[in-house]
Formats: sequence, structure tokens, C-alpha cells
Amino acid sequence: MENSKTFLCISNYFKGSDFLIQLKKLGNKVYLVTSDKLRNEAWPLDHIDEIFYMEGQDVDWNLEHLLLGVGNFMKATKIDAIVALDDYDVEKATYLRENLRIDGMGQTTGRYFRDKLAMRMRAKSCGIAIPAFCSLFNDHDLNTFADSVQAPWVFKPRSEASAAGIIKVYDKESLWIHINEMGNNRFKYLLEQFKPGDVYHCDSLIFEGKIIFSLTSKYLTTPMEVSQGGGVFCSSNIKYNSIDDKAIKKINEQVLKGFGLKHGAAHTEFIKCDETNQIYFLETSSRVGGAHLAEMVAEASNINLWKEWAEIENCLVKEKKYSLPKVKKGYAGIALTLSKVEHPDLKTFSDPEICFIVPLKFHAGLIVKSDKQERVLALLEDYGNRLAANFTAIVEQSKITTLH
Repeated sequence: MENSKTFLCISNYFKGSDFLIQLKKLGNKVYLVTSDKLRNEAWPLDHIDEIFYMEGQDVDWNLEHLLLGVGNFMKATKIDAIVALDDYDVEKATYLRENLRIDGMGQTTGRYFRDKLAMRMRAKSCGIAIPAFCSLFNDHDLNTFADSVQAPWVFKPRSEASAAGIIKVYDKESLWIHINEMGNNRFKYLLEQFKPGDVYHCDSLIFEGKIIFSLTSKYLTTPMEVSQGGGVFCSSNIKYNSIDDKAIKKINEQVLKGFGLKHGAAHTEFIKCDETNQIYFLETSSRVGGAHLAEMVAEASNINLWKEWAEIENCLVKEKKYSLPKVKKGYAGIALTLSKVEHPDLKTFSDPEICFIVPLKFHAGLIVKSDKQERVLALLEDYGNRLAANFTAIVEQSKITTLH
């Protein structure tokens, strides 16, 4: 096919179907590397030229085997671009690009979008406001931090996604108990001052180093609250051009420029401190946000982040200009919870604003949209209460034993 390019996509989770479909529709060859455990998922097979399976899932992958497999594949097929569809795939993609000398984000820049310690050190060097933090390398530094920075504090795994593995501590004795329990894994964590406040996320598209689209949203219940206490996850985009919207978009631009993201999609989180109203950077990632936030963004803005990311990747390898579709300025929100039943019956939710039902097994969730933010927030409050009362399953957060 004329001007057809070859993309190798990596995803050790079942996601990114819209991305894969769009790449194929644009006339490209699309290959996928995923986990053998995902062999029976509903991948869009008609839009994938071939799928390669790795043993295990994620941390089980042998990177040398991955490199050997892709290297052998390249003997007969030229790869034009490698794309990581999930957080945990960024290291894999940067490792392949570095070894095979393929254009795109390398391992140093990739660290800024995966390693929470590298993120904070980079943000600090760029003059971006962040909560006080400390690595776990040196005992003296830790004691100094504990003696000078007011508790509570949180331990955060440096390379886990979302709120996985976060531990909150309130005093120095508990801090050292947890550090000693970590043993040789301590260097894989960082320590950070806990700042109570509202948590926001800014979902962006970047082309040639410039943010061409961004939407600011607020977690009504945060991923950390839900992962550690159960309940209903809720998020909704905030008022356009509000003080918070402008402030967060300004810091988001500082982050993505300072961290060196040249193109693609980004999901970046911030917290607005209750005590001071100051907005702090929390973390970022070079991918589309999870938990069906992409569908929420699409309903609010008419921008499908997965499809547009595919368009951007296509334009880059074909040296074409990218043009963003017309953006709608509406409002949307999501309410999502783990469900006690595999296929929850949500027929009692019948408001006309409902535009998407989350299709995941053992999940109950809906997305609503409206021209009025107040209507979205009212529906989310109602739905959150009803989902919690009738569907929510409380599952204890499993302890992370194998860290990235």
C-alpha cells in the first residue's frame, strides 16, 4: 500500500482498541505485542496484521527475549515507530527504541513519565511546585526529612501506576517500621508529604512539542481513596477558563515542556492544597488516562484521545501536518465502581444524559454528559450514592510483592 508505515504497539493490558483501529484505517501495518494471558481478549483482529505474545504479564516479561523477538522480526520488516499503550509499557518501548535505534522517546526521558522520583526531581529543577519529598537511599536524609517536614507522609512506589501500593504514615516510628519491612525494595519507593486537597487531572494531546488540546477535570473521589477504601470513583471536567482551569493548564504546559514530551498523549495530575490553595504537580504519564476517562473526555469535548493519538503518530512517520478536529466545550462525568455481580443491571439508571455504560465485567459505571456542569455534578452525586448502595463490592487492596 502506498505510503504505508509499520507500527509496533506494546500493551500488556487490554486497552487501546480505538488507537489500533485508527492506525489501520490510515493505511498502515499494525503489529501488537501483548501478554499471553490476554490472548482471548476482544482485540480488534481485523485491524491488526499480527499479534505476538509474551509469557506472563508485565513484570514477568523477559526484556532480552522481547528484544530478540523484535530484532528477528526486523530482519524482514522495517519498523517505523514503536508505541507504548500503557504506563507499564513505556520502559519496554524505550528499551527497544534505544537498542534498535528507532526514533521516539528514549530511556532517560521515559524515566520522567514512569519514575515518580525522577518526575519530582525534574519538576523541582524546572521550578514547578511539588510537595516536599525524599528518596529512601540515605538514612540521614530520611531522618532529616521526618524531623523537618510535617506529617502525615506517604510512601509511593516509584514505578507503579495510579494509587497502587501507596502507604500513608503519621509518625516517625511508623515510618521506620515500614522502611525496615521494605528491605531491599526500599530504593524503589519515595517519601512525600501528604497534602490534603482536591485532585485534578489534565488530559492532553501534544504535537511537535506543543499542547494542541487539553481538558481539565477534577476527581470527585480520588483513585487513592477508592483503591484504599473502596467506593465509587467519580470525575468530571471543570468550568472552562475558570481560575483553576487556567492555573492547571499553565503548570501542565510547564511539566510537559520541561519533561520533554514531543508528541502523543499525556495524563497529568495535580492537587490544590486545602490550606493554601496552591496547586502542586503530583505525577504525569505519556499515555491516555485509564478508568474510561478517555470516553469521558470524548463526551465532553468530541475529541477521542486514542484516535487522535493514532493520527498524531501517523502524521509523524509520514511527515505530515496534524489538524485537530473541532473541539466542543461541553461537560461530562463518570461514576465507576467494582461490582458484586459480573454483569450488573443498570436499567434503573435511565436519564437522557447517560451516554456510555462501562462494559467491564464486575464493574458498574456510567458516563453522563450535558451542556451544563451543574447537571453533570448532580447526576454524579445521585449515581454515586446509588451505585454504592446497590452494587459496590469492597475488595481489600492487595499488597504489592513484585515492584516495577
